[in-house]
Amino acid sequence: MRAARLIKMVLLLQSRSSMTAAELAGELEVSERTVTRDAQALSEAGVPVYAERGRAGGYRLVGGYRTRLTGLARGEAEALFLSGVPGALREMGLEDAASAARLKVSAALLPSLRDASRSAAQRFHLDAPNWFAEPATPGLLPAVADAVWDDRRITTRYRRTERGGRPEPGGRTEPGAGREPAPETEREVEREVERELEPYGLVLKAGVWYLCARVADGGAFRVYRIDRFTAVAPGEERFTRDEAFDLPAFWQERAEQFARSLLRAEVVVRLSDEGVRRLPYAVDPRSARQALAAAGAPDRDGLVTATLSVESEEVAHGQLTGLGPEVEVLAPAGLRERFARDAARFAGLYRS
Repeated sequence: MRAARLIKMVLLLQSRSSMTAAELAGELEVSERTVTRDAQALSEAGVPVYAERGRAGGYRLVGGYRTRLTGLARGEAEALFLSGVPGALREMGLEDAASAARLKVSAALLPSLRDASRSAAQRFHLDAPNWFAEPATPGLLPAVADAVWDDRRITTRYRRTERGGRPEPGGRTEPGAGREPAPETEREVEREVERELEPYGLVLKAGVWYLCARVADGGAFRVYRIDRFTAVAPGEERFTRDEAFDLPAFWQERAEQFARSLLRAEVVVRLSDEGVRRLPYAVDPRSARQALAAAGAPDRDGLVTATLSVESEEVAHGQLTGLGPEVEVLAPAGLRERFARDAARFAGLYRS
């Protein structure tokens, strides 16, 4: 364990001109005291690690020292070949570049590791799209991907949804594809808007491509569905990236905001033991877990009463219908009446 950490420390210092003890501790996931001890051990082993004291001090390698400890172990080589998503690279127009890179890496490996790409591919495969969804590649994706790689501003036209639409992870709105139609009061209206954007990163989520971008000239960071762009024109001007921007963290935050924003209504239900077990599979799992955690003890009939956050009464009707007699809707009154009508129709259909 320590040997691997010492090698990683040397490689970190080799790739950067200087690093503070705090930075090294963060990268190596150890304490600063451990960093000091490791630096001393490297120095005693002949690796010229130099410590500079003071507020601007840190650790660096002296005299352009380069280690030869850059060979890949089998596990590392196999992990490297897992780092790309073939379908995503193809859709972004990067399949040829990725193939050439894989060939170069394979040629550089030891003969005993040449089969790493095949062994990894035969053990793991990522199929990004959802079930029962026809994957479609947005026609403008390669142009957007080029701008992302090149840090180049783009002028876009975007189909924006307004008036009761559901917000996308970054504040934009999108229709609820695959869901029941929204009530008449929530009909969605689309219009095209033009935006000059600084494209920071692409995200592939359940077969759908999103662009995380900043509105030009210091605007807000937003998320846009690529398939809603109707025009993308790369500009001549490059932008300076905000080094503090963290794409995975940004996406996680916006995705959580998006999920919370969907759950705008509440339904009170009474559940059997089987209903409690099946609830997370019928509705949003997070909402189900929160509702069940806040529910009280079962009543004398063994039924649990819970308040469930849902997208709308319309959506809740479709979701809870799948639980059949394992759930009773107590409120709101309109939804309970709807289930009562459904029950009467079922009774009529199955009456012998």
